Amino acid sequence: MSPEAPAPLQLVVGDEALLVERAVARAVAAARDADPAVEVSHVPAGELTAGTLGELVSPSLFAESRVVVVENGHDAGAEVTTLLLDYAKAPSDGVTLIVVHRGPPKGGKGRRPAKGKEAAKPKGDALLEGLRSAGANEASAASLSDDQRADFVRTEIRQAGGKITGEALGLLMDAVGSDLRELAAAASQLASDSGGHVDADAVRRFHRGRAEVTGFAVAEKAITGDRLGAVEELRWALETGVPHVLLADALADAVRTVARVSAAGRGDPYAMASALKMPPWKVRKAQGQARGWGAEGLTQAMGVVADLNADVKGAAADPAYAIEHAVELVVAARGSLRR
Repeated sequence: MSPEAPAPLQLVVGDEALLVERAVARAVAAARDADPAVEVSHVPAGELTAGTLGELVSPSLFAESRVVVVENGHDAGAEVTTLLLDYAKAPSDGVTLIVVHRGPPKGGKGRRPAKGKEAAKPKGDALLEGLRSAGANEASAASLSDDQRADFVRTEIRQAGGKITGEALGLLMDAVGSDLRELAAAASQLASDSGGHVDADAVRRFHRGRAEVTGFAVAEKAITGDRLGAVEELRWALETGVPHVLLADALADAVRTVARVSAAGRGDPYAMASALKMPPWKVRKAQGQARGWGAEGLTQAMGVVADLNADVKGAAADPAYAIEHAVELVVAARGSLRR
């Protein structure tokens, strides 16, 4: 039995680049399964005209199927929106139309128009709503929460034939950050290098062996009061070319996380996670790091990282020195009077 033809109208909604690419790639792969000779075209919504669309979706002389990917659908003006929605009412046989749209503006939901006036739809929103009403098959590529990113990493490692421990997951996400492309690459490499069992030691080895070291190790040691270890890691990071801004951001994130968790008091990390908008593993880790910190010290450290942010963005003549000095001050603040 030949593979089923893909849906003629498809929407990819969201702004997470890797998820957008994967959703489009899946749709194109499904079309290729149905017809290996499928012709694939990409066109930005801002460049689409009636003539271009007509040419892309017109029946092929050789009866070949087609995939038309309209990128940046949120940029579609009124004319392009009308063209696409008119086409959606009667799609051409053998053509799959995929529209990529970043979705409605963040915070735009629930806003009311001024009294006596109709709400003006943001550019591109009419296209999104119209394609949904036309029954387009929709795939989400929206930005992920911390918990969803953790699930994403677990899935990536599982698909690569591996399994990751909870501690290793926390270390990996701290070290790599929130970029899904980097997380996916790291997960794949770790699953391969570790023979499928990804534990904390495997993550540490992996990151020590990478040229692009992150600020994670520096922040981890500074926040726990390991002055010598923090300075050593910092100098190594600078030596290997880690951007000053990333080192400053890592230190600031560590300080702010401990301050927020400390202010919330003791409790079950799973119960606290929702209120703090953090994954449970991050709350649990910060609870351990908060030991030895007092209110006065955290206030001092918050001031240090705020100043550092300005320093690495041009205020300091020597940003490398500014970061090392900030690390020293954070370590010293940890020993300040506890209250």
